[in-house]
Amino acid sequence: MRVHPLSAAVFGLSVLVIAGALFFQYAVGLVPCELCLLQRWPWYAAIALSAAVLVLRSKPAVLVAPFVFGALFLGSSGLAFYHVGVEEHVFAGPDACTAPPSSSHSVDDLLKQLQATPVVRCDLPQWNLFGVSLAGWNLLASVLMVVLCGFAWQRDRRLQVPA
Repeated sequence: MRVHPLSAAVFGLSVLVIAGALFFQYAVGLVPCELCLLQRWPWYAAIALSAAVLVLRSKPAVLVAPFVFGALFLGSSGLAFYHVGVEEHVFAGPDACTAPPSSSHSVDDLLKQLQATPVVRCDLPQWNLFGVSLAGWNLLASVLMVVLCGFAWQRDRRLQVPA
């Protein structure tokens, strides 16, 4: 069986999205909030599942792939929608904040580290492009992936119907 185009697209685009998130975190220095970290999980899952479909190339996996990927990105869209709503103060955000792991060996060191650690709030975007935050761009990317999965399902269905 040949390479499944949807799985290849999902794999490549998911790797790009995660690479972008990691770039902003490690190269630009943006510290992700709890919702930012949570929004990465569907993309990580998409990488793993699409890689499995690409390696297995089994007909059942290829047939179910559009539904699984579509559901995954629908969930990703929901998380991103919630985060955008938190940023716009439509929804209440989580109480948690994100901080780097502690390497202190004493209470005084821990206290100094905690005081020096910035609190990352989910309701304050750290960066935006054209007025759209990273959560907003994730929402757009997730919705586009749902649409891509829908088109792939339609295409696969047409290819399987005998003429």
